[in-house]
Amino acid sequence: MLRFDVPAVPANVIRFEAFVTSLICCLALLLTPWLMALLVVQGLVRGLFGHHRCPSHLVWKKVFSHQGWEGAMENAGAKMFANKILLLASGVALALFLAGSALWVVPTIALIVFSFLEWAFRFCAACWVYALWYQRFPPSDTANPSS
Repeated sequence: MLRFDVPAVPANVIRFEAFVTSLICCLALLLTPWLMALLVVQGLVRGLFGHHRCPSHLVWKKVFSHQGWEGAMENAGAKMFANKILLLASGVALALFLAGSALWVVPTIALIVFSFLEWAFRFCAACWVYALWYQRFPPSDTANPSS
C-alpha cells in the first residue's frame, strides 16, 4: 500500500543510514554475525512503524538538519518497504547463523551490495520495485480520491 500517512524523510539521512547498514554488514562479516540483530531491529522499527519512530533516524535527522545537510524530502513509503526487505534479509542471515549454516553470508553480502548502491548512487532497488509494482498494479482506492 502506498504510504502517504507518514512524514517524508530527508534523502541524505536515508543515504547515511544506508552507509551505516553497509558498515554494520561488513563488520558482521569481519567480527560477529550477531551485529545483524541491530539491522533486524532497525528494519522492524523503520519498516513497520516508520522512520519517525526510529531513535537512530531521529538522531541522524537532527544532526543533519543542524548542519544543513538534510537534502530533499522523499516519500517514506518506498523507504519503509526497503526497510521491510532489510528486516527480512537480516533476519534470514541471523537465522542461518543460528542454525549453524555458513550461508548467512549470502544475505549479508546482498545487503552490502544494495545498501552501497543506495549510499553511493542513490539507487534504491527496493524503492524501484515498489514504484514499479504500484505503476503496474495501482491500488483501487486511488481511482476515486473523493471516497
